[in-house]
Amino acid sequence: MPIYALDNKLWFPPVTDADCEGLLAMGGDLSVNRLLIAYKNGIFPWYDGDIPLWWSPDPRFVLYPSNLQISRSMQSLLKKRHFQFTTNKAFREVIAKCKTVKRREQDGTWITDAVEQSYIELHELGFAQSAEVWLDGKLVGGLYGIKMGKVFFGESMFSLLNNASKYAFISFVELLKTEGIEIIDCQIYTAHLESLGAKMIGRDQFIQCINQLI
Repeated sequence: MPIYALDNKLWFPPVTDADCEGLLAMGGDLSVNRLLIAYKNGIFPWYDGDIPLWWSPDPRFVLYPSNLQISRSMQSLLKKRHFQFTTNKAFREVIAKCKTVKRREQDGTWITDAVEQSYIELHELGFAQSAEVWLDGKLVGGLYGIKMGKVFFGESMFSLLNNASKYAFISFVELLKTEGIEIIDCQIYTAHLESLGAKMIGRDQFIQCINQLI
């Protein structure tokens, strides 16, 4: 299957043209308009060096908020309010931490300076949102993503302390429930999110779902 090369025109090929790993296209820019078109069509960017790569994997890893699973240990932390939870109080700091904090399963980061700036612009327009957890006034965990209609597209999370990112995620999902969010896009499989209730669904089902909810 050929990989499409994008230019300045704001378009994407059909997601059914993605290769077996979900890679659909490369190139183009990270303008706000292109990013919004991508998400509406079930496509998200990752970077390989200086070139944006656009993905739409099949199957898709998602969480239905009603399926959120909370372990007893996390229930105890939440009940004790071990961390302070906020939203959209420190978006720039959250994306900067997601960019720089090392993860055991990753050698580097896909969040380039261009990615960081584009999502800050999306935040200023009300599309990109962050969730934060704090301990003694210090930011110790968080996540960010894109909210459109009744869909939240998760992008990245970080943790400086044990359970900080889980605390942020669980607290945010509970909040999104009250705001009418019906599906959370987790993009690709991780054991961490599977333990919280995320599961695989077919890409066709995912696309149909976001078409109805955005």
